[in-house]
Amino acid sequence: MITLKNVVLRRGAKVILDSASVTLNPGEKVGLVGRNGAGKSSLFAMLNGTLHEDGGEFYIPAQWRMAQVAQDMPETEQSATSYVIEGDVVLQAAQAEVEAAEASGDGDRMAHAYMDLYDSGAHDAPARAQALILGLGFKLSELDNPVNSFSGGWRMRLQLARALMCPSDLLLLDEPTNHLDLDALVWLEAWLKRYQGTMLVISHDREFLDAVTEVTVHIESAKLTRYGGNYSKFEDLRAEQMALQQGAFNKQQDKIAHLQKFIARFKAKASKAKQAQSRVKALDRMEKIAPLLAEADFTFEFKEPANLPNPMLSMQNVDFGYPPPADAPEGTPPTVIVQNVSKSVLAGQRIGILGANGQGKSTVVKTIARALAPISGEMTEGKGLNIGYFAQQELDVLRPADNPLEHMIRLVKEVTAAGKMGSQPTREQDLRSFLGNFNFGGDMVKQAVGSMSGGEKARLVLCMIVWQRPNLLLLDEPTNHLDLATREALSMALNEFEGTVMLVSHDRALLRAVCDEFWMVSRGGVAPFDGDLDDYQRYLLDEAKRQREEAKKSTSTAAPASAATKTVAAGAQLPAASATFDAKKPGSKKDDAQRRQQQSDTTKPLRKELEKIDARMQSLSAERDSLQASLATTAAPAELAQFGKRLKVIDTELGTLEERWLELTEQIETSLA
Repeated sequence: MITLKNVVLRRGAKVILDSASVTLNPGEKVGLVGRNGAGKSSLFAMLNGTLHEDGGEFYIPAQWRMAQVAQDMPETEQSATSYVIEGDVVLQAAQAEVEAAEASGDGDRMAHAYMDLYDSGAHDAPARAQALILGLGFKLSELDNPVNSFSGGWRMRLQLARALMCPSDLLLLDEPTNHLDLDALVWLEAWLKRYQGTMLVISHDREFLDAVTEVTVHIESAKLTRYGGNYSKFEDLRAEQMALQQGAFNKQQDKIAHLQKFIARFKAKASKAKQAQSRVKALDRMEKIAPLLAEADFTFEFKEPANLPNPMLSMQNVDFGYPPPADAPEGTPPTVIVQNVSKSVLAGQRIGILGANGQGKSTVVKTIARALAPISGEMTEGKGLNIGYFAQQELDVLRPADNPLEHMIRLVKEVTAAGKMGSQPTREQDLRSFLGNFNFGGDMVKQAVGSMSGGEKARLVLCMIVWQRPNLLLLDEPTNHLDLATREALSMALNEFEGTVMLVSHDRALLRAVCDEFWMVSRGGVAPFDGDLDDYQRYLLDEAKRQREEAKKSTSTAAPASAATKTVAAGAQLPAASATFDAKKPGSKKDDAQRRQQQSDTTKPLRKELEKIDARMQSLSAERDSLQASLATTAAPAELAQFGKRLKVIDTELGTLEERWLELTEQIETSLA
């Protein structure tokens, strides 16, 4: 286990940890949370040996193998598959020993070396590496592409795949979801749930933390506090603690009243649609943790739009894509990504845009935002349409040498020149005050943007959008660099916004809280998605599983590579968003009855076993929760060791039961097909 006892940790003159103590047991999956600058990354640096404690006792088992995502950008002409395989350090050591043994001519040494090579998984290493690469969103045709041929975000995905490839007892993940789309994020969650070692993860994605962690360690005031449970459980416990501190709680009543007022307002407006019900649940949760939200030191709001055209936007037979490159031969046609879209965007709509990576979500948003011209078709804007656009690359277009005030002054000039100036304040003092609402006060107003963190840059972009008083918000992955508190502030601001929101995001908590309808971009089209995010997540898991199976087939068969690529590529597309299950052709009533009886006879023993497994898993989960609660209050080493061993046994049995549960479920579904 990992133990910190009265640890003091400094970075320069700043004290990160002051007499901090915590115990992490083998096999636990831990979320590390705290405000920006609280010391989360510094604690990781101590765990991996980059920093050393300045006082107290720190222990981590010497024999533990550690894996983490390298933060440097890889520069190599190696293929993606080869690069990820090299992450398996055990396999690399075994291969090096084989080479040394062959050079020595020692028969016994060679026999042992080859045995170790087999045990290290050399026979299936390419398949394992490619399953990771495909799961993180790459195409089958890209498996052998050079690493240097990918953009920065995709290379960081390869770094993540390389870390997952490494056999480890301790896995450290610092913001692993930053460069992932929703489909890759869902796959990563499923992978991490199966991980057998101890895991610590820093993330600002609450649903990701809820899905993959079972313990939360909170860094606050240079102390470490352990909570049994995931992030939502931590929020509940913390909100209860704050409610007990009546003096502080009383000061928050105005903010809580405001929160509850807007929650009640939007719950009343929600329809009975499945997607809207997810939003109601998200608002219910906000009401429950109102004291915690009220504590946040950062909130903002979108000003009421000057006008609300309806419809905001109308599209008739629009094709979305990219014009031919400037150096392309004359007559080269444009690249069409999404075609024949006829839809309207109405005032007040809250639209979440779903779709696997590469299907065209960002292309659609860029075209609506006027960053791209439609390839064909008619796009009609409502009179007075004012778009606020947050692009994935928005942080890159900020000027590193300029400060926030200079950015705001330049924005005023651009809006004035475009004739779009409304009633926004334009004096320098007004702009300073406006920046102060986004936590750019004091010296930060004059600080060069290039020296700011990703979260601070994202806040500046939001500030510039809010100042323009848009009536249509187009947000493409707005939370990538935002901490949890700022994400909550954005969620509240979007819910209070009177205009229309179109949102692309892998942050499911934000999608649930803000959107009450979804569009699916797939197979070159756009159609309504009638399910909710849980339905979409189940679909993504099934799709990832199918692609992994296709990848394994392609590596294990002797079929030509081009044929295998065509097979998988053809099947890798998302189904049409409006597709439903194929209806079975009706037969005679007698045939139907016989078929149902046969299905019942076949599945009855399977269902009985499934019920027993369900009961056993519930019992084990309850015992695990009880043990985790005891761990939070027990200090005796003997008891801690005993509880840790029992937790390990429970986790192992739960893993076995979950695998059997999946097998039975598949068998039942096959029998009913």
